[in-house]
Amino acid sequence: MTATAARAHGAASLDAMFRPASIAVVGASAAPDKAGHAMVRALRDFPGTLHLVNPRGGEVLGRAVIPSLREASDVDLAVLVVPPDAVPGALEDARAAGTRAAVVCAGGFAESGPAGARVQERVVAVAREAGIRLLGPNTSGFVNPVDRTTANFMPAVADLPPGTVGLVAQSGGVNLALAFLLARAGVGLRLGVGLGNAVDVDFPEVLDHLALDDATTAVGLHVEGVADGPALLAALRRTTARKPVVALKVGRSDVSEFARSHTGALTGSYAVTRAALQQSGAVVVDSLEELVAALVALRSVRLPAAARIGVGLVTGQAGPGLVVTDALGARGVALPPLTDATQLRLAQLLPPLTFQRNPVDTGRPSPTFGPVVRTVLDDPGVDVVGVYALDEPGALDPAAALAPLAGRVLLASGGPADALAERRHCLDAVGVPVLAGPGDLATALAAVAADAQVRAVHDAPPVAPTRTVGRTLDEHEAKTLLEGHGLRTPRRHVATDRAQAHAALADLVHGGGRAVVKVLAADVPHKSDVGGVHVGVRDDAGLDRALDAIDAIPRGADPDDRATDGAGPDVRAPRRYLIEELAAPGPELIVGAVRDPVFGPVVLLGLGGVAAELGGEPVLRLAPLSAERAHEMVRALPPAVLHGFRGAPPVDVAALADVLRAVGDVVTTYGDVTELDLNPVRLTADGPVVLDALVVADPATLPGGDS
Repeated sequence: MTATAARAHGAASLDAMFRPASIAVVGASAAPDKAGHAMVRALRDFPGTLHLVNPRGGEVLGRAVIPSLREASDVDLAVLVVPPDAVPGALEDARAAGTRAAVVCAGGFAESGPAGARVQERVVAVAREAGIRLLGPNTSGFVNPVDRTTANFMPAVADLPPGTVGLVAQSGGVNLALAFLLARAGVGLRLGVGLGNAVDVDFPEVLDHLALDDATTAVGLHVEGVADGPALLAALRRTTARKPVVALKVGRSDVSEFARSHTGALTGSYAVTRAALQQSGAVVVDSLEELVAALVALRSVRLPAAARIGVGLVTGQAGPGLVVTDALGARGVALPPLTDATQLRLAQLLPPLTFQRNPVDTGRPSPTFGPVVRTVLDDPGVDVVGVYALDEPGALDPAAALAPLAGRVLLASGGPADALAERRHCLDAVGVPVLAGPGDLATALAAVAADAQVRAVHDAPPVAPTRTVGRTLDEHEAKTLLEGHGLRTPRRHVATDRAQAHAALADLVHGGGRAVVKVLAADVPHKSDVGGVHVGVRDDAGLDRALDAIDAIPRGADPDDRATDGAGPDVRAPRRYLIEELAAPGPELIVGAVRDPVFGPVVLLGLGGVAAELGGEPVLRLAPLSAERAHEMVRALPPAVLHGFRGAPPVDVAALADVLRAVGDVVTTYGDVTELDLNPVRLTADGPVVLDALVVADPATLPGGDS
């Protein structure tokens, strides 16, 4: 069986869970305050065979209860609403009943501590031996309104409207929150799954299931933590190749253990996860509300992949149009100016004094509103148009005006709730999504643009490490390694005593140049913090002052900083110095890489020097980097830097991209490298130059290494 066929088979195997013909509720209860009672109520409209199981027998909501699941047969799905200790036995009974899938709703497993973890291990072992697919434990279940299969202990889910949006949430509570938010936005649900502890069925399996389901048009993803990063990202790539995925990563305040260097301090699991999700094709948002607005749009509007997406905006009221424009700008989405030909046509359709460049303000909805939107959409620089128009009876028929443009137009409106609900129903039927207001319209337009853009860049395939560096390198060794991968560094000499240092200076400053004098020791990664960097040295007196300061730096405890005379205890090795040529001036950036414990090698590009005052998050991408990906990283820098900051020349995109690719190659090639820190990389007239470098290695990261 090929990998593709195996994935399809695995996704299809979840039909027994999410589209069962028969269900057994184990732990069904007649007591209204019990979860087993709520589960039966939630399944009240299930069209298949429903078995209720409880050792006490009796009946629940007019249905007979059997004392053991072993009395049933051909049960597709067992929904276990029993205490944790009872779950292994219930799974044994499920095996006897031929059950193929189970939902374990109870909490008190690995999330509760060591005792719960041991019970969870038993549950996994029994299910695996029985060939039963497991959802949970510690989940509220799932919701499939299309097939009226709502295996969730919140009875109100039975009334959720069916639709075409899929949800995969790590939290069962978030799964429910999103389902009801979508319903409030007039959007129906195809399938909503709360993963819980995900001991078996996890993100990849559900994503593959939804990807192969033709009835699913868009997928929402809620992520708290990731156990298997490569598996999740591979499933995301498969899914986003077929339909859009909108992802929310929670944990913004999370701080990772990477703190040794500037690179480490600028990365963390939250930022890395968001970057990884986006790189794999997902549209990443910042809140549940943004996730819903993005899904409202993307379930109907998906543009072809493109590096640049032109967004047009037509508004019947200027004020809301300004709100949308401002919100788009904050998301980095610019509205391209319309061509002269387009503006000439608009002038024929609109009254004088209306704004006709982009956004286009019509003054108020009128009979020409549809032709105006069509004209903007026909502009060669526009790919999608957002429309804002208040619902004014008699002034505009949105369905008639926008239906011919379905697939490339989004509408936001305001007005009486009943009127808007009717508009939404009519427009949804023709494929025009309706947003609740200006803010949601901006979110939706940004999501449509981002979905097309994230699919436009192709990544390099993953590679396995082939070499090691063996230990953390000092600056000279690190630069030598980087030079082997094509990076430029200043001309330099290593000195182990003052005579060698003076000879090195004489060579480097011959003809009136200047030098930089540094301490050279792998155990001093932050040299400038301890007085270990002296810039602009031009003569012997200046060199001696620099060497005196370096010699005064306290010695570290690194074993490499010791030497033995062979006849007694270890004695301190002589201090070593790095003397290098002062580089030409230019703006400075930070380039680095870390080996993330979940996603693997990650490359970073951040602002350094005076540009750091611009703020902004560093650009993170998974390595190895394709040429396309490296160029995309550079273009993600703030425009003020990219186009020249404070008189600096524009960034040489190709040259800086080569630096990023080289760093990605190093961290992927050398399996024990956990961190690279090139801080700074100076962009000189002759190209990027690495002024400082740190390479940290840890053999424990290798397969079989000590942890």
